[in-house]
Amino acid sequence: MRVDKFLKNSRLIKRRTVGKSACEGGRIDVNGKEAKPGTKLKVGDILTLRFGGREERVEVTALTEHVTKETAQDMYRILGEKE
Repeated sequence: MRVDKFLKNSRLIKRRTVGKSACEGGRIDVNGKEAKPGTKLKVGDILTLRFGGREERVEVTALTEHVTKETAQDMYRILGEKE
């Protein structure tokens, strides 16, 4: 699954276009490397998201195409957050 689509499906980011812009702006890393919107994810990958002065690290636990609001949080596990 593409990074921008994962961010939208998991509801870490509200819209796919915002996820795409975040990747293009260098605010998303996958396993320590800067991600492009089309970067393919697999279970176990570590994402680093930087917004404002905040940095959040999450581990991909599932790649699901159709997700409900209630099950979206099952797609990732939060590893840490920095201010």
